[in-house]
Amino acid sequence: MNFLRHKALSRRTVLRGIGSAMALPLLDSMVPALRAAPATPQRAVFLYTPNGIIMKAWTPAQEGAGFEFTPTLKPLEPYRDRVLVLTGLEQHNGESLGDGAGDHARAGATWLTGVHPKKTEGADIHNATTVDQLLAREIGSKTSLPSLELGLEDVRIVGGCDSGYSCAYSNTISWSSPSNPIPYEANPRAVFERLFGDGETTDPAARAMRSREDRSLLDFVLADANRISTTLGPADRSKMGDYLDSVREIERRIQQTEAKNASAAPLPAIDRPDGIPPTFEEHIQLMFDLMTVAFQADLTRVITFMYSREGGNRTYRSIGVPDAHHGLSHHQNDPAKMARLQLIDHHHVDMLSYFLGKLQAAKDGDGNLLDHSALIYGSSLSDSNRHLHDNLPVLAMGGANGNLRGGRHLRYPKGTPMTNLYLTLLDGMGVHPENIGDSTGKLEHLTGL
Repeated sequence: MNFLRHKALSRRTVLRGIGSAMALPLLDSMVPALRAAPATPQRAVFLYTPNGIIMKAWTPAQEGAGFEFTPTLKPLEPYRDRVLVLTGLEQHNGESLGDGAGDHARAGATWLTGVHPKKTEGADIHNATTVDQLLAREIGSKTSLPSLELGLEDVRIVGGCDSGYSCAYSNTISWSSPSNPIPYEANPRAVFERLFGDGETTDPAARAMRSREDRSLLDFVLADANRISTTLGPADRSKMGDYLDSVREIERRIQQTEAKNASAAPLPAIDRPDGIPPTFEEHIQLMFDLMTVAFQADLTRVITFMYSREGGNRTYRSIGVPDAHHGLSHHQNDPAKMARLQLIDHHHVDMLSYFLGKLQAAKDGDGNLLDHSALIYGSSLSDSNRHLHDNLPVLAMGGANGNLRGGRHLRYPKGTPMTNLYLTLLDGMGVHPENIGDSTGKLEHLTGL
């Protein structure tokens, strides 16, 4: 009758090595015999792409389930049943409202708040607590990291960046309070150490010494992992093996990147800290891998991610676009410039497709991480040339534990606040704010008609 013993492997069981600790993925053996399985965790990711979109190549012509994927959205077609295209939502408080220029700053500031930010370049910044942080306050206590803020560019959040607005408004989408923007982390090594290592210092000399002295983190924990694995059933052994393989691959790629960076000739006027891959594609895919493993290990359940700062000028030579992104977004309706901007839009969605694939491949309870997560992707600008804040490009993806039913293009009435989507999303996750920014109610049809 051993199978009836009320014993289970603790979720906080850790594999230890040189002061580091790794949380385990959720295994069947963590659920005690004859006890109900724990509720599937609620998870949310908010992914921001800057500088607007070529909407003609984004918006499907058909509504409902029969829509065809447009040129920009085509990479998501393999995940049709997990993708909702939402048209008609707006961020009215991103508009001038008498404050003049500064649409990029207002776009970044309003995306997760629906609140008009105070125009200032000084310390008296004022916005609102963002949706991700409202969510983290309620479900973040269940994980070691209440939330994780990530991005791909090194940015500062002080001083002025856009027509009298503080850089804080452009360079992050996450605020823990109206006066406290949360800077994101762009270095995969720092993210990895925050998730799995001691990570108590960001001093470059100390980190370089640790990198030289440390072997792979898994070399120190593999014996413990093997010991634990002998007590697991076949399904759990497979799940443990997949999880450790994922972490080992991330560690290998980070070390490979650092080795390349150490031997590479310095690039003029480019700050390239250790651990950041040399290409956009390598960088974003590695960050997506880290995000997936963070969910697998239940180290966090809330993540924000910025492809670039609002107004950012990254170039994309790998897809034949040498133009700076922000400059290209002011295309003046030049067909050639619009075509190159649409290539960037498509490339960003292609990288998003990679992330959906990683989540779908990661087993989680009776499904996978994509089934049990809600992802919001988009921008707080639509037509970048005119700096429009209405009819925004918005995708709601994943299953959200049954709170989203994909495979459809939903068109909402003009003037529908984007914050209505957030109010509905949080309600489905068990978080019930009275309102969010300029919200007027909940969105219909997210779970079906």
